[in-house]
Amino acid sequence: MEQVGYIPAAPNLDAVFAALADPTRRAILTKLAQGEASVTELAEPFEISQPAVSKHLKVLERAGLIERGMDKQKRPAQLKAEPMKAAIAWLEEFKRFWTGSFDQLDDLLEDLKAAQGQKGEVND
Repeated sequence: MEQVGYIPAAPNLDAVFAALADPTRRAILTKLAQGEASVTELAEPFEISQPAVSKHLKVLERAGLIERGMDKQKRPAQLKAEPMKAAIAWLEEFKRFWTGSFDQLDDLLEDLKAAQGQKGEVND
C-alpha cells in the first residue's frame, strides 16, 4: 500500500536508529569520533566485557556506522558517519515542525501579554 505524501526513508534508517538507541553504542561512537580504536581501548571506560563490546560493535557495523579493519590480531574500529546523514535529514523534518510550533506559541504568548497589558491599562 502506497502512502500519499510519505517520503521513503533510507533503507538503513531503522538499523541506524536502533544502533543509536543504546547509550553504550553512542559512547563508543563518541570515542571513535576521536579516531580509530581497538576493542580493548573501547572497553576501558565500561564495566562490561570485551565480548560485550564486540557485540555492540557488530550492531554498529551492521548499521554501517563503523568499519573494522584488520591489523594483525587486532580489528580496530573507525567511525563511518555517512549513514547518520539519513537520520539527521529525517530528524530535520521534525525540527521544522517544532520550530513552527514554537513560533506559533511565541506569537500567542505575545498576544496574551499585549491583551493583559491593555486590560491593566483599562483598570488603572
